[in-house]
Amino acid sequence: MDASAAKLLAAGLCMGLGAIGPAIGEGNAVGKALEAMARQPEMAGTLRTNMILGCAITETTGIYSLVISLLLLFMF
Repeated sequence: MDASAAKLLAAGLCMGLGAIGPAIGEGNAVGKALEAMARQPEMAGTLRTNMILGCAITETTGIYSLVISLLLLFMF
């Protein structure tokens, strides 16, 4: 395996594995928020705001893995 192939493989693994955690976390957060909205519809606005904030924080892990993946591709 040459360096170019190793670089592509490392970037792909970094992005693939780095996206699994945020996807599971966001899916869990949205599912629980929808359950809570179904139980208490009057709290939907507060729950939606908190859910979007939580998803934004969770997504930073995926963005960090994208940055590292791009660094692996273009810097080394």
